[in-house]
Amino acid sequence: MRVNDYFPRISDALLADKLRHSGAVLITGPKWCGKTSTALVASKSVVYMQDPDKGQSYMMAADTKPSLLLEGSVPHLIDEWQMAPVLWDAVRFAVDQRREFGQFILTGSAVPTDGATMHTGTGRIARLAMRTMSLFESGESNGSVSLRSLFDGTKYPVMEASQLTVEQIAFAICRGGWPASVKMKGSEALEMSRDYVDAIIHQDVSRVDGVERNPKRVQLLLRSLARNVATMATNVTLLKDMEGDGKSMSAPTLEAYLNALRRIFVVEDQPAWSPSMRSKTALRTASKRHFVDPSIATAILRATPKSLLEDFNTFGLLFESMCTRDMRIYSQANDGEVYHFRDKNGLEADMIIALNDGRWAAVEVKLGNKQIDEAACHLQELARKVNDEKMGSPSFLMVLTGGEYAYQRKDGVLVVPIGCLKD
Repeated sequence: MRVNDYFPRISDALLADKLRHSGAVLITGPKWCGKTSTALVASKSVVYMQDPDKGQSYMMAADTKPSLLLEGSVPHLIDEWQMAPVLWDAVRFAVDQRREFGQFILTGSAVPTDGATMHTGTGRIARLAMRTMSLFESGESNGSVSLRSLFDGTKYPVMEASQLTVEQIAFAICRGGWPASVKMKGSEALEMSRDYVDAIIHQDVSRVDGVERNPKRVQLLLRSLARNVATMATNVTLLKDMEGDGKSMSAPTLEAYLNALRRIFVVEDQPAWSPSMRSKTALRTASKRHFVDPSIATAILRATPKSLLEDFNTFGLLFESMCTRDMRIYSQANDGEVYHFRDKNGLEADMIIALNDGRWAAVEVKLGNKQIDEAACHLQELARKVNDEKMGSPSFLMVLTGGEYAYQRKDGVLVVPIGCLKD
């Protein structure tokens, strides 16, 4: 099926690959991130569970004979399948019966309530996480530096240059990677993230499981998360922060609210990396706080590109969050995950890219160029402390910047602008 004005996504190739060896593929991610459009490109028939004209009939069919909703040319797309959780087991059963690959695509912007499915789907239904668009997908990164090539050992033949200015980076953070907003220009492109946050506060966080949640508390929690983005703020820190805004919340209630935000793919914390070290060094295990897209933080804080340029501390944290989003997308395409590292002495790396084949790399994020030397020294110290007999040597060490030029330093550390990076 064709989708007009479709931006090619890195997920396109991942979805095609999963369809070649799985009976069905479940695409998850926040609403408005492009799941349906990506699925439509790969599918030949579709059922929209949210169709206002047919939705009621679809729900009745799901209650009486779910297999009716599985009819159609394959791959057959069922959009927002979680509205009728019984479809999970219906798809699993159909895959078992047909014994063919590439039969179904399911999309969902929320995790259904616990116990809604009778079977995990292992071996029948593959999973694909989608996020908002990276700067390479939106055309703002020129893609002259490939993460895959770096892991494969490619060296820099020449100096590469990014066309992104610091003003454009600030705008990209506030606009976010929402496909619809990427197509817009000027201030109107900033409205989608604000609408998204408004929907979270007043609708989505309660609809996910039918539990009514106080919109003011949701707003204050989102604001606290935004103020602590790209940090290892604990739940205790969040609670104290919210108390400063005049609203208290118990620890169990906070965790329930956070779980609801996770289930609608709003927050995506960055786990800590636990490598084998040369000496007995205590490692910090707390996750870093992130939204699935940095524009959620700017929307809740009412930040603008202009205000970021006047507050470089906040700008730097949100820049790191955007870089983490992009690196997650690029790492996923290379069968990898993104972690962070910090030991008890404060030695840290903003990102550890760990591929499933055992290769790894360390990345420090610096918005400007003044801290590159210090970041490079930290990365080299980290590499020396990791037990390379057990972990292997890092494939590369990188300082990811908002600057102009990509190059390799004399000490071997790479300096790469976010406006040059791709998968």
